[in-house]
Amino acid sequence: MGGPSDQDLFSHHGDALRRQQAPLADRLRPRDLDEFVGQGAILAEGRLLRRAIAADRVGNLILHGPPGVGKTTLARIIANHTRAHFSSLNAVLAGVKDLRHEVDEAHRRLEHHGLRTILFIDEVHRFNSAQQDALLPWVENGTLTLIGATTENPYFEVNKALVSRSRLFRLEALEADDLSRLLRSALSDAERGYGNRKVEITPEAADHLVNVAGGDARSLLNALELAVESTPTSAKGVIEIDLGIAEESIQQRAVLYDKQGDAHFDTISAFIKSLRGSDADAALFWLARMIEAGENPRFIFRRMLIAAGEDVGLADPQAVVVVEACAAAFERIGLPEGLYPLAQAALYLACTDKSNSTSGVFEALRSVRDAQRQEVPTHLRDANRDGDAFGDGKGYRYPHAFREHWVAQQYLPKALQGEVFWSASSQGWEGQRRERMLERRAAQLAASAEAVDEHPLLMSSGPEEPQLERWLQRQRAVDGERLQELRQRLWSDLDWKRTDRVVVLGGRSLLWSLDPLGAVAEGGLTILCASRTEQQRLDAQLQLLDPLHQPTVLDSPKGLDRFKADYRFEVLGGRLNAQDLSSPELETIWKALSARAMPDAQLRLLFSEPQLGPAAAVLELVDNDTTDPYLLQALNSLAQREGDWLSQETQRERLLATLDTNGWTIQPSSWQESLTLTVDASLIERWLGDSRPYQQAMEASGDIGSEELSVLRQALTRLLGQTLPQRLRHWRLTGVYH
Repeated sequence: MGGPSDQDLFSHHGDALRRQQAPLADRLRPRDLDEFVGQGAILAEGRLLRRAIAADRVGNLILHGPPGVGKTTLARIIANHTRAHFSSLNAVLAGVKDLRHEVDEAHRRLEHHGLRTILFIDEVHRFNSAQQDALLPWVENGTLTLIGATTENPYFEVNKALVSRSRLFRLEALEADDLSRLLRSALSDAERGYGNRKVEITPEAADHLVNVAGGDARSLLNALELAVESTPTSAKGVIEIDLGIAEESIQQRAVLYDKQGDAHFDTISAFIKSLRGSDADAALFWLARMIEAGENPRFIFRRMLIAAGEDVGLADPQAVVVVEACAAAFERIGLPEGLYPLAQAALYLACTDKSNSTSGVFEALRSVRDAQRQEVPTHLRDANRDGDAFGDGKGYRYPHAFREHWVAQQYLPKALQGEVFWSASSQGWEGQRRERMLERRAAQLAASAEAVDEHPLLMSSGPEEPQLERWLQRQRAVDGERLQELRQRLWSDLDWKRTDRVVVLGGRSLLWSLDPLGAVAEGGLTILCASRTEQQRLDAQLQLLDPLHQPTVLDSPKGLDRFKADYRFEVLGGRLNAQDLSSPELETIWKALSARAMPDAQLRLLFSEPQLGPAAAVLELVDNDTTDPYLLQALNSLAQREGDWLSQETQRERLLATLDTNGWTIQPSSWQESLTLTVDASLIERWLGDSRPYQQAMEASGDIGSEELSVLRQALTRLLGQTLPQRLRHWRLTGVYH
């Protein structure tokens, strides 16, 4: 009678025991996004992937990144958030039979229960071409949703058809701060870590573990576990971990380097570009990294011979001779002494004069091909691997395009900028170049201190979105040419990044949100309206969009409180009207908005100031010899008051002062525009309706009464269908948040 409950009890006890005996890295695996550490570029509040997980609309994903950064953990978190069935395979262990079983089960669930299946495949690049092909039809028809994890470049190692149907996200090695948080969590968590044991770790030991882990959370936690479990408890009942114990627990950082993978190509690329850029320190660093990882020195010499012809050329004909002689010397002496000729060849190439005149051979080849094929061939390009998808290589400044074939840019990793690996003596050939190399080193450091990364590392890539683009094109066609020009001017110099989170003011028209909506697919767009009515109207316009692409529409800035405290935006902008500028809550609104801004957030605001009031415009059309002197008197009184009102700068000055108080550095610019306005009922109400700024300003003067305004309304009514002149001054505010 107690059998089933006893089995349940034993099962529960077994699960608890397995959890206790699991490695520390597995026990501390994050259970939800709030516990997940790092990868803010794709998982921060408001980013596309986080929104997709929360909405259970993940779709096909490929997660690409080095070991220990959270690929498998992220897949498990997605499993916890989805209403679909979640299955997983490891490509190292699974075969076509396992795949067929998963497909059959997924088909059965969908057919009998209407239940979707998400299949997670770890190390997906280990599947051969046939295995990946077997997945394709089921991914394509929706039987399976694929989440793949890989340490290799998916553009090389994963079936192109699968890649084209998936959204790619790149996960980066964790920062030192992220690893420090993990270390503190492991020591304080009583349930899954060592919070129930007295463990003390010195700052030096903690720094060593974090540093040598090299961005790998698993490596860090494994080292901590080894240190704690292998260290005896002191007489005080404390496990004391000092630097010596930490060094024994994690002695050497593993060099991530697969001779057929990204690390191989990326490292040799960094080495060659350092030689081309005349950075001897960086050249030695990347050379050492390749040697330490076991790269074949013959391959390195072969690439240096190419560099001697491509980047040095006739500026120093001895470069090829020196590299060839060093290669021959290496063959005779081998390692480890062969490091000397390796370093000598690299340093010679880095320090010598540069010229790319030998690249003229490609022009000769093109001429030959023209003659043979009787057509102009496409110009030879570098392969660039996955540059279009992830932006790799963008921002590299080609030295040959600058004076003296050199430009101040950094070739070392960010953490090593300023390190000196080679100090030139004052003797001979290197002595002649010592002064120039020191000057260039100083220029590089100065340029690094002031650099702005115009081409950040792109963290994701995905299929084209033709539906979104078609929708945007239709929306852009709704408004007239004049407003389209203002829209383009508003956002003209902004360098959009796909991961930007954007807040747009001015929900009266969707026009001002079209640019960010199409540009920040991986980030997020929030539109602030002035009323519930505006919000409902925009929501109706946006219904045709896929829910994941729909912006968040709020009926007031107070709606930002719905976001978590760590939600910050990178761009704020939009079109303001007179009501926005005169709002009594202006200071409160901008205080709330500024509190949500990231450091160096960009501001783009546009608003217009009329230079001609309605009474003055009517006067330009009315014959001064009119037989209605009362009309002229009323219009002249209003026109004089309009001139005083329009000449005031209080609203603009108030806005600028508010922005300055809240940490924005603003650069205003303005231009004038002359246009005509067609008189209709809506225009009359815009000026003379109850509580409109114009009516309130006229009545506030004390000199103008309801009679003059009534005369103006009558004059405008008689002009229905005609056009009035208008002159505007447009103001554009460009700002940065500090």
